[in-house]
Amino acid sequence: MTETDSLFLDEAPFDATNPTPRYIQLANRLRDMIRTGTLKPGEALPSERAIVAATSLSRVTIRKALELLVREGLLNQRHGSGTYVSEEPGRIEQSLGVLTGFSEDMVSLGHVPSARWLQRSYALPSTQEAMMLGLSPGEKVLRLHRLRLADDLPLAVELAVVPASLLPSIEKIGDSLYEALAEAGALPEKALQRMHACRLPAFEAELLGGEEGETALYIERLSRTGSGRTVEFTRSYYKGDRYDFVVELTLPKPKTALQ
Repeated sequence: MTETDSLFLDEAPFDATNPTPRYIQLANRLRDMIRTGTLKPGEALPSERAIVAATSLSRVTIRKALELLVREGLLNQRHGSGTYVSEEPGRIEQSLGVLTGFSEDMVSLGHVPSARWLQRSYALPSTQEAMMLGLSPGEKVLRLHRLRLADDLPLAVELAVVPASLLPSIEKIGDSLYEALAEAGALPEKALQRMHACRLPAFEAELLGGEEGETALYIERLSRTGSGRTVEFTRSYYKGDRYDFVVELTLPKPKTALQ
């Protein structure tokens, strides 16, 4: 048995009572090994057979965990050779096909989301914000300006604006805005999202650990409830070298001739 193989035996066995799927538990364990340097860049992982022997997990579970980390960019697979730790830091991959919040996205990918508050206060909206949210004159908004992180890695600077009438208590808002909106009975069900490449402004660059002027992604999201009420207008800057947005496309079915 190699030193790398023995790493799996040194860890505690997987908890059968843990509701988290086994493949995510394994992915989390491997991710921690990579980020702490236990598994080093360029190092080969044990074979599937060795991981099965060390963890008692099925090959299907192991393959799903490895595929998740490959999608994140933490691992790469070489045909006929094996699976290796990537030489470069991994990227976060988010699907554009489903409306979810940042925290939910990160948890589903096996990351630990967190936020650093830059501003959390009630204020009068800008002209653009009032128009996008369909507010009456004098109505206030709640401005939520946050640095969003996954596993303590800064990924985005986000400014979310919601009608103050929806969330009258700031203290009840945690890391997830969508959880707060759900409790208020105003969870968004659909959204229009626009994105384009931009140059990273100085303020956001400092927060994200980047360089002013480097290429970034600027995203606007306007979210509505099922009844059509606009409940969120969010503007975000994402560091371009840490995030991939992915959308699955399908070929439309040919139209049949009218009879």
